[in-house]
Amino acid sequence: MLLKWSDALHLGHAGMDDTHREFVELLNRLSEAAEGDLLARLNEFIAHTEAHFGQEEAWMEAMQFPPLACHRTEHEGVLEIMREVRSRIAGGEPHYGQVLAKAIAEWFPLHAQSMDTVLALYIQQTGFDVAANVAMKKSGAA
Repeated sequence: MLLKWSDALHLGHAGMDDTHREFVELLNRLSEAAEGDLLARLNEFIAHTEAHFGQEEAWMEAMQFPPLACHRTEHEGVLEIMREVRSRIAGGEPHYGQVLAKAIAEWFPLHAQSMDTVLALYIQQTGFDVAANVAMKKSGAA
């Protein structure tokens, strides 16, 4: 197991914590993937990460979260690297899967304990209704 869920990653926001647990699980699956499964595992991880980051960014936009640009820029950088690694793996360089997994395992706790902690606190302090925002997005009302 490359990264273990721990209290240090717990934000106290159920939705974010559930998404982050899944992120850690998928990261570990990627790190343990056999070469033949590597691209599928990476695609699964990227799809989750796109949805994960997209949800956080939708909340930040709806709340007019002051450090949105900084948070979004970090998300975009991580996704860009993931997509580059996918291209490298598809091109016959599977060792980049482990390089990516290790780098994400180092990056994610720092991101969660800094940027995501601030986001979770802002949600709590402003009383932003995440569930209502998600329902509005799904219904097309937002």
